Amino acid sequence: MYVLFFLCFSLDPEQKEMLIEVIEKLLKDKSTLVAGSVVMAFEEVCPDRIDLIHKNYRKLCNLLVDVEEWGQVVIIHMLTRYARTQFVSPWKEDDGLEDNEKNFYESDDEQKEKTDQRKKPYTMDPDHRLLIRNKKKQRYVVMAVAQLYWHISPKSEVGIISKSLVRLLRSNREVQYIVLQNIATMSIQRKGMFEPYLKSFYVRSTDPTMIKTLKLEILTNLANEANISTLLREFQTYVKSQDKQFAAATIQTIGRCATNISEVTDTCLNGLVCLLSNRDEIVVAESVVVIKKLLQMQPAQHGEIIKHMAKLLDSITVPVARASILWLIGENCERVPKIAPDVLRKMAKSFTSEDDLVKLQILNLGAKLYLTNSRQTKLLTQYILNLGKYDQNYDIRDRTRFIRQLIVPNEKSGALSKYAKKIFLAQKPAPLLESPFKDRDHFQLGTLSHTLNTKATGYLELSNWPEVAPDPSVRNVEVIELAKEWTPAGKAKKENPAKKFYSESEEEEDSSDSSSDSGEVYNSLKKLCSLQLICYASNNTVRPINPVSTPVALPTPALSPSLIADLEGLNLSTSSSVISVNTPVFVPVKTHVLLHRMSGRGLAAHYFFPRQPCIFGDKMVSVQITLGNTSRGRFILPLFHILHVFMSKLSYFLESLEPEGSITVSMGIDFCDSTQTASFQLCTKDDCFNVNIQPPVGELLLPVAMSEKDFKKEQGMLTGMNETSTVIIAAPQNFTPSVILQKVVNVANVGVVPSGQDNIHRFAAKTVHSGSLMLVTVELKEGSTAQLIINTERTVIGSVLLRELKPVLSQG
Repeated sequence: MYVLFFLCFSLDPEQKEMLIEVIEKLLKDKSTLVAGSVVMAFEEVCPDRIDLIHKNYRKLCNLLVDVEEWGQVVIIHMLTRYARTQFVSPWKEDDGLEDNEKNFYESDDEQKEKTDQRKKPYTMDPDHRLLIRNKKKQRYVVMAVAQLYWHISPKSEVGIISKSLVRLLRSNREVQYIVLQNIATMSIQRKGMFEPYLKSFYVRSTDPTMIKTLKLEILTNLANEANISTLLREFQTYVKSQDKQFAAATIQTIGRCATNISEVTDTCLNGLVCLLSNRDEIVVAESVVVIKKLLQMQPAQHGEIIKHMAKLLDSITVPVARASILWLIGENCERVPKIAPDVLRKMAKSFTSEDDLVKLQILNLGAKLYLTNSRQTKLLTQYILNLGKYDQNYDIRDRTRFIRQLIVPNEKSGALSKYAKKIFLAQKPAPLLESPFKDRDHFQLGTLSHTLNTKATGYLELSNWPEVAPDPSVRNVEVIELAKEWTPAGKAKKENPAKKFYSESEEEEDSSDSSSDSGEVYNSLKKLCSLQLICYASNNTVRPINPVSTPVALPTPALSPSLIADLEGLNLSTSSSVISVNTPVFVPVKTHVLLHRMSGRGLAAHYFFPRQPCIFGDKMVSVQITLGNTSRGRFILPLFHILHVFMSKLSYFLESLEPEGSITVSMGIDFCDSTQTASFQLCTKDDCFNVNIQPPVGELLLPVAMSEKDFKKEQGMLTGMNETSTVIIAAPQNFTPSVILQKVVNVANVGVVPSGQDNIHRFAAKTVHSGSLMLVTVELKEGSTAQLIINTERTVIGSVLLRELKPVLSQG
């Protein structure tokens, strides 16, 4: 039927009105065999006649489950466009009217009325909800349903499509390509949707290049401080791939990660510099290009790298890489005054045989050196300008003529010649390493236009949400619609927005019973207690709380086998040596304020890190909290209880706290090898106080005992991107063994490794959560300098520890 409509409309467009009448009648047909074809004809002939859909909207929503797959795709795309024109945005946030927005001439009553209107909560139209609810039943058109959820559903409900999209990655490569493109667009705006499935985007050796590149893009979008160490290890493997296009894309990815996550910028830069010694010229060339972009962000700190790259000009032949090195030397010619003129001399010899791109950069380098070091480079620059004057490429000739008139003033020179230095040596903005999918979000997902990143013929753009919803009564019909869901009177069906839109045996069992039971127990206990410490573990696991004098073992929550496997997969430790946890060398007595007595209305709390293994779990950091009652009243803290409540909420109760009394309790917090803050609440009968604990990086470690031989072995396995270093300058008396030991163990909970060399001091520890090694080396040099080296797989923690140790070791 669709073909017939298409032929009639194509051959004789004047028959459009007659065809619309036929389409209008067919849209009222209740047969599922007709629905798909007539909507396809509607999209081809009159896609702007939304009024034809009003009376048939609910029928199409309810009949959709019985329509064939191709028809479902067309109807879903049409209904997505319809929803964007008929309903208000579910993404709106309630913005209260600020006091400063009040109109000077408005009365208080008028202002109050406006405020009430602005604060009115968003309520989803029932027809909008009908469309979303019925799409959960579609099993075989996952991509169409996913784009509908992405474009019209509330942001809190979009996450249910992620697992289904990841499942599609088991399909053939053509399907994978389309799905990965859409995931790449989604992951830019909402990383949290796909972070649980990070491993699903790891590259396989059998993947074609187009799939590998898309997976790299998604991994880059999902990179953050918590998973960057894992991803960098993965990228190290990809760089060694025989697929050179993929290896080059990986180097670009490392550059983007270095730009987006400042904690690993130096680590990535050091790793890229190591790649400059690679035998593969393509890898070296791509590394040069990426290093050039990174050095633009902080050129003053990397003079040695620029000198090293200048030496590569004799071996690198790729024009883009040679041009990048020349540009970098030209921009920093004043920082390398001895090398830049020599590079220009070499380039003058090979000017005639160079690529056009390289010639342009040679001309620019000559102009910059002429302006900054005319005494040494004046004749060289004139020689190069003479060569460029007769070059075969007209771009080279034009650039030569322009530069000559600008830097070599004469009677014919224009007014610009006096600004030559400002023109050539102006500070350039650092490049933005952005995702190529950043600008695709304005195309509807799953369409050809989105795939090609350009508007294809016949593409129908999604409308912006209307500010005010059109009249919903236009969708009312007198007849009873088919397939309408029935619910008993007085028992409205509750909808779970987080429910998967199709379920299989793999899905987790319903936990509503256990949730309600836990809630009842929690509410009953809450009535009995006056003071509670409630922890919300969104990113950090907090497991308290225990009086120090009477340790109590907490029950371990049951974990599914799949979750256990995922957690074990996050352990980055590859150590094969026998390494055991040692007793701490030093325990700082410094305490931190958790709750000030003024803020706590008489209740004060302090905490410190005892550097002891946690009794609540081997992946938790032990924290001791002292609660004090500085008021005249009595805080009622009845019997000690522990309650594990649903949704990661932990509540626990302490003994009574008399006036001027205090009690010390222990707590276990899983910081997940991160210095992010753990937030929770300290509650009394009348008040709740929000408190935070941010761990120093040194308290995320446990000291380990190892021999010097094992230390060197492990250190040899943690080089490249797993190594960070810096130079320390201090007085010689600050570099005695006792002073170094005192300063290092005061900052970090590390163990001392025996050393057979007087000028080298070694320390070793492992991270509490993942068990990854943290190797610290302080190597004394001649004079008053030393080199601080940290080797670890947890590069983010290593970089933070390096920044904290450097000023401590430098000061007197």
